[in-house]
Amino acid sequence: QVTLVESGGGLVQPGGSLRLSCTASGIILQNYGVAWFRQPPGKEREAVSCIHGVDGSDEYIETVKGRFTISRDKEKNTVSLQMDSLQPEDTAVYTCAADRRGYCSGSWYLRFHYDYWGQGVPVTVSS
Repeated sequence: QVTLVESGGGLVQPGGSLRLSCTASGIILQNYGVAWFRQPPGKEREAVSCIHGVDGSDEYIETVKGRFTISRDKEKNTVSLQMDSLQPEDTAVYTCAADRRGYCSGSWYLRFHYDYWGQGVPVTVSS
């Protein structure tokens, strides 16, 4: 059985930081392309970032470039999302997803590419 479990969410003030983690069981995340999605209140889910399985290169949407960093910890079988300079518009439920093809495709932001999903963790940015 494959599970992805997110952790690290919570309440933070504007300008603050959080680090989300996605820990897998049943699969080796290193072999998967792994993405973070988010769903703000009342809005559609959107992709945020993706990390390739082979070389660890990454992808970001424009609104988080320079603020968010995705990374892997192979020993912990985890993919993390370091989020800095958080703004109220970053408030959302963040969910990780894994693509068995092992990379982030040219359309990595499309949900159908991903085979496994976590349950999500809430992030609230508010003063």
